Amino acid sequence: MVNKKTYKTTCCYCGVGCGMIVTDNGKDKITVEGDKEHPSNRGLLCSKGLNLHYTAWDKTDRLLYPEMRWNKNMPRQRVSWDTALERTAKVFQTFIDKFGPDSVGIYGSGQMLTEEYYVANKLLKGFIGTNNMDTNSRLCMSSAVVGYKLALGEDSVPCTYDDIELSDCLLVAGANPAWCHPIIWRRVEAQKEANPNMKIIVVDPRKTDTVRSGDLHLQIKPGTDIVLFNAIARLLIENTWIDNQFIRQHTEGYEKLKTKAFDKTIAEAADLCGIESELIFKAASWIGNAKAFLSMWTMGLNQSVVGVDKNLSLINLHLITGQIGKPGAGPFSLTGQPNAMGGREVGGLSNLLPAHRNLLDDNHRREVEAFWGATQPISPKVGFHATEMFEALADGRMKAIWIIATNPLVSLPDVRIAEAALKNAKFVVVQDMSNRPETLQYADVILPAATWTEKEGTMTNSERRVGYLHRIAPPPAEVLSDVEILTRFAHKMGFQKQFDYLDTEGDVDNAKIFAEHVALTKGTNVDLSHINYADLKEFGTVQWGGERLFEDKKFYTPTQKAQIHGCDSHNPSEKTTPQYPLILTL
Repeated sequence: MVNKKTYKTTCCYCGVGCGMIVTDNGKDKITVEGDKEHPSNRGLLCSKGLNLHYTAWDKTDRLLYPEMRWNKNMPRQRVSWDTALERTAKVFQTFIDKFGPDSVGIYGSGQMLTEEYYVANKLLKGFIGTNNMDTNSRLCMSSAVVGYKLALGEDSVPCTYDDIELSDCLLVAGANPAWCHPIIWRRVEAQKEANPNMKIIVVDPRKTDTVRSGDLHLQIKPGTDIVLFNAIARLLIENTWIDNQFIRQHTEGYEKLKTKAFDKTIAEAADLCGIESELIFKAASWIGNAKAFLSMWTMGLNQSVVGVDKNLSLINLHLITGQIGKPGAGPFSLTGQPNAMGGREVGGLSNLLPAHRNLLDDNHRREVEAFWGATQPISPKVGFHATEMFEALADGRMKAIWIIATNPLVSLPDVRIAEAALKNAKFVVVQDMSNRPETLQYADVILPAATWTEKEGTMTNSERRVGYLHRIAPPPAEVLSDVEILTRFAHKMGFQKQFDYLDTEGDVDNAKIFAEHVALTKGTNVDLSHINYADLKEFGTVQWGGERLFEDKKFYTPTQKAQIHGCDSHNPSEKTTPQYPLILTL
């Protein structure tokens, strides 16, 4: 008789971060169900989560052992882990010695666990000497990150999922959560059913499933988001639907926004957006008269050449109405990948340091250097970000790249540059679990990595909730977890003492890495120092910063006041031509 074992864990698919109950039934069989006690999903799972037991145990496309080739003209062959990592370390060191540390870099993924992010970031910035650590999270979250920092002083999502049930007006812009964040949208639909007076405004050039659940569809022309938000701001001001006391006491920059908002009449804005003036007025009136105004957005605002301004112009609506830092209200950027936020917490982008420290700040660099016991000063030079990294490989500034848990030949905006980069790269390492990514054809070294059920660690979801992932089954014989691969590589590079994470049996002690990570956040606005693995295993999740940020109306800026930014609402609509007849949207 098989003894069934049950584990609480976190879904690995998206930024909602749903809690799951996984039952190991033995004989490579598991079942999954939603965790009814988890505060994010309350037992609900989307179709992807409900079918994770199929993908988790599907071994048909697994990479099962390291492979390597000695030069570009030779086929790869099966090698030992020691051979693969020693070869990689020697090649990296050769490039570092000859061309400098900025000739190498790591391109990771929002799929990586926090501990994996932490080790990779620490290794590159504190010991190898380059800030060329970036991930595909850059592609989807950078505009929101900068928007939050400029407006609120910190990359901090102020809201919680529970605000959905406390809001009476929701604006969804450039997002289709009915498809992409279905568990969040089920909560919205339930709230709408319980409170039919709740107003849902959807801003999208397309008619999506989310639009079908809305009360008002602002079907604007692609690219006119700032025009729309400035027009709404104008109407809020004209009709005194603003919070003057909040503006005076807790914000700066209002007059600049007012100038920008009144740059165009509502009729002019409506014409540019391609919608009726009355619809803009209706949206403004719902927002202005709401007791609790909540907004959500994703790629429609973020993936744009003016993405930061799009974010700021939406956040402005919260700041001039005082709709932030209170139940049911606030600007809520929905994360796409499961651990994009955890990666930012550890500083896992080319311009960041742990706990949202600023790479360009001398004191911040010194703090991290001292904590890590870095073998050299952290470079003040911002590293190559996601797209720059592949441009640098294509033109020869970078020589070697290590790709972890992502496929840039699918996800980067210009695949031709990515292909040219990998063709021109002198050395390519691909660390993945699948034998299907197109990147493998360019790899000099292939490192097989463990999957969701085969390793432990943590991830942080869209509402700042740190969730724990149990190891449910061992990986195939020659497969290692990402964090163990990175730790072993650090040892091959000569940094055994600084990356002393292996236990007596040679396995990585993830709790030790997590403890080091959270200790580095102590005293910052991203203070996780009160969290440990024991608590996460017992209680499941912990939300840093408390349930809701800025309830005291003190922001993370030098003056503790939120910054209102006036954004230009020029006509940004793309013009079609016979040569370029289409306008594409996400």
